[in-house]
Amino acid sequence: MPENVPSPLRSESEEVLLVAAGAVPGALVRWQLADIVQDQHLLVNIVGASLLGFLMGLPFAPRRQLLLGVGLCGSATTFSSWMLAAIKYLSSGDWAAALGLIGLTLGCGVGAAGAGFWFARRIL
Repeated sequence: MPENVPSPLRSESEEVLLVAAGAVPGALVRWQLADIVQDQHLLVNIVGASLLGFLMGLPFAPRRQLLLGVGLCGSATTFSSWMLAAIKYLSSGDWAAALGLIGLTLGCGVGAAGAGFWFARRIL
């Protein structure tokens, strides 16, 4: 392979490392919040959505998107943890809490992402 052509394997390895470097602190934040805040799902998903919206409002930078968007926000705001919390409410018969968690997270998450995007565009 010529020297000036990047190796797909090397490029992919760098991308994997960027995602992993962002995912570790994101997962640690979620894990630590579980000990501090009883139902951290709404909080962490709204904060993550606003940060992701903000990142999307900035000029495109692939490395930053992988590190902070996919890695940090992706690991902190996990769909599976959110759904598990809803299932726990449902299994205890608390339909109102389950539907409230789902509705609030969706509504506030979309609003937070939009606000983050808007804010990033305003400061540029």
